[in-house]
Amino acid sequence: MRELLRARLDAAGVPAGAEQLEKLAAFHRLLTDANARMNLTRVSADPGEAIDRNYIDSLGPLAHLRGAKNCVDVGSGAGFPGVPLAIFLPETRFVLMDSLSKRVEFLRGVIEELSLNAEAVCLRAEEAGRGALREAFDAATARAVAPLNVLSELLLPLTRVGGVAVALKGPGAAAEAENAQNALAALGGRLVAIEETPVPGRDWAHTLVVLKKTAPTPEKYPRRVGVPEKRPL
Repeated sequence: MRELLRARLDAAGVPAGAEQLEKLAAFHRLLTDANARMNLTRVSADPGEAIDRNYIDSLGPLAHLRGAKNCVDVGSGAGFPGVPLAIFLPETRFVLMDSLSKRVEFLRGVIEELSLNAEAVCLRAEEAGRGALREAFDAATARAVAPLNVLSELLLPLTRVGGVAVALKGPGAAAEAENAQNALAALGGRLVAIEETPVPGRDWAHTLVVLKKTAPTPEKYPRRVGVPEKRPL
């Protein structure tokens, strides 16, 4: 698995040291074992596809997170993109946030086993954004969580002014970004970039939507749990 990881990361232009390869391989083992018991996420039986779809794909935001002292990954689920990013950015403190306790317990085990500079918390982003974690992070990430007009209300209240929020989106990213303009204006955010992140040899990839936090989020946001999804800005 380590050699396949090295080959695929090299093809994607992502340098990896021995420790990073070992931790990614260990994460794959932990995820595969746990997934058989509790159905955390889809893990392909083909190791190459698993590497491309989960690990390389999760590393797309790397360039936007370098230098961040801390980062919150909202809706981490089985650890994507937070765990691979934490492996490759050991100087950044990661908070892996999910609302499902079984996922958080799995993530806590991964963090301990891999000695990651991270913690996992069982919390909804709407609650976190109104509490002690409000505007506490240099960066925020999310993959496959919600449409961007909803997701902006989850990520931007957690991000400090001057920080970035990076969403891994599908092929409709540009349309989502257009639909999120009202939300961004209301929440103190600005669209910085929409970037394709191709995976060598694959005809699928996520698109990064990069947001800059330019002003404090008004006190009334985020609204209570469930409201951003039901009534997007």
